[in-house]
Amino acid sequence: MPASIQGFLRLGAVASAALALGACSSLKPQPLTANDIATVSAADRQLAQNGVEPLHGPLTQDEAIARAIKYNLSRRTRLMEEAIAQGQLDVGQYDMLPRLVASAGYTDRNNDLITRSTDSVTGAPSLSHPFISSARSATTTDLSFTWSLLDFGQSYYASRQNADHVLVAGERRRKALHNLIQEVRTAFWRAAGAQKLHASVRAAIAAGEDALKDSKKAESERLRNPLDALRYQRQLLENLRLLEAIEQDLSTARIELAALCNLPLAQNIFVAESTGDAQVAAWQALPVERMEEQAIANNAELRESFYNARIARLETRRALLKLFPGLSFSYEVKGSNDAYLINQHWNEAGARISFNLLGLLSAPTQMRLADAGVALAEQQRMTTQMAVLAQVHVARLQYLNAQRQLDRADAIWKVDGDIAKHVTNREKAQTQTQLDVVANQTAAILSELRRYQALAQVHAAAGKLQATLGLEPAIEGSQSMTLGELTKVVASSMHQWEAPSAPAVAATTQ
Repeated sequence: MPASIQGFLRLGAVASAALALGACSSLKPQPLTANDIATVSAADRQLAQNGVEPLHGPLTQDEAIARAIKYNLSRRTRLMEEAIAQGQLDVGQYDMLPRLVASAGYTDRNNDLITRSTDSVTGAPSLSHPFISSARSATTTDLSFTWSLLDFGQSYYASRQNADHVLVAGERRRKALHNLIQEVRTAFWRAAGAQKLHASVRAAIAAGEDALKDSKKAESERLRNPLDALRYQRQLLENLRLLEAIEQDLSTARIELAALCNLPLAQNIFVAESTGDAQVAAWQALPVERMEEQAIANNAELRESFYNARIARLETRRALLKLFPGLSFSYEVKGSNDAYLINQHWNEAGARISFNLLGLLSAPTQMRLADAGVALAEQQRMTTQMAVLAQVHVARLQYLNAQRQLDRADAIWKVDGDIAKHVTNREKAQTQTQLDVVANQTAAILSELRRYQALAQVHAAAGKLQATLGLEPAIEGSQSMTLGELTKVVASSMHQWEAPSAPAVAATTQ
């Protein structure tokens, strides 16, 4: 190689080292600026709303669930986690293949590699001149094919574990879907209650404020006994405090529903209530033993524990493989342009066996650790199964109790509503005080609020029972469906769940 090129390479090596040292010495913490955070946050908000179909008109419960399934950000995260697990499985399968490595290199010296020799019998230096056995610069190429039996076994069991991790991610996605549907149903009926009661609450507060002003005016003009006036105001203030607490409790319902459906938080959402409430007759007639069988077969959390136990057993086999000798085979095609070599191209083949003798010392510990992992996973599976069976009974009772509470709240609401109407009519006839009107309006509003709360609890209990039994809408390919198509699928699934006849207890896939 010409001396100019050699000098250029040396100069390049020195310059690269200098740049690396300079870069290392100049690294300093770079905090984000307010502008950077604002820019990224604005981009995130725009990306979160990308592809979200705007809401036009009233929002039904079925559409709210469909929107949450299709657009909810937490659900998107679960789908991405499952996709990453699938990607790890695909990548891990390539680890079972042999290794084919191509390499090339260049070496250069500033002087010749000169060696001396001595007589192997007398030990005297050789009388011949020192000889040169390699060129100052040379280029080498190497194409090697290697395959290790031990690495193949490790990769095989790792791939099987990755396959189970994909299934675990799927069960976690199912569990997240169950929780999401339950949260949407609860938030929907809270929003419905807030929408229905908003005008009544504001009117009652306004009436209470007017009555309070009139009472203070009468007190200042000494038209009433001061003590009676104060007691009157005290009762009015207590009713106003209760009304304001109701308004505050309902004020966040719309925002919670919008966040779950990935709708603009400032958008005014009008919810459309369904004509009927959740039915309970079917679940009263369904034997609890069938529920237990369904939960054992399809509960997402329990199925995840089964997969985790299988992963732990595969880890035991991987630990056992480490105790075996490593056997590897190789075949290499090499070349060099060194002028002193007579054969500048040659092939090499070999087989190698290796065994870590000191690894035998840790073998018993490794096996005990692996066995302990299996025992732990099986214990967790057993614990989860018992917890799931308990959840079946608890969720069933909560569902029945919630329905009874709804029936009772509905009856009280109707009675309080009738009382409020009679008191209002008597107040118009000037036979009832404003305090009585406000108090009865407050009682009626509180009864209606409790009715909506009980209705939300019925839907929450129904969702919890669905989740425990491992039931969810069959929404395979939901991301490719239109919102209208997905809403119809959800409506069909929810109708089947709430049908008066006994529902079909069967697993659904996504």
